[in-house]
Amino acid sequence: MADTPITLRLTLADPVSGVRYSLQKDDAPFEPVTATEAPLSFDVPIRLSDDGRFLGAFVRREGPARRFVYIRIGQSAGDCFSPWSRRAKIDIHDIPIDLLAFARAGRVLEIVLPGRGKDGSPTCATVRSTTGWRAV
Repeated sequence: MADTPITLRLTLADPVSGVRYSLQKDDAPFEPVTATEAPLSFDVPIRLSDDGRFLGAFVRREGPARRFVYIRIGQSAGDCFSPWSRRAKIDIHDIPIDLLAFARAGRVLEIVLPGRGKDGSPTCATVRSTTGWRAV
């Protein structure tokens, strides 16, 4: 069998308005957008192998099992005037297997993430959701 294309939706619930965000494709910003007051979503096309591996230009790896996607922020997203140069790391290796079955059937898997840190600046480093992944 061939790899199955699936879509992951990463939604920042409360991004910092006026800040540029983008996905990281390979090692560069991909389709940067400037946030408003509204939630900001990125649809990430990846491939899921028959044996459950996440593949594609948006997938990063760390060690033998950890897989994640980066959201670039500020200067990292191509805004040379931003005071921030950050990336948010969103783990994907821990998506429940039952949800991956929905994704293989064509459903989008979404996770809602906080867009701000405790100090009100754009969230960065490993970002965790309080609700987890869901099929939409």
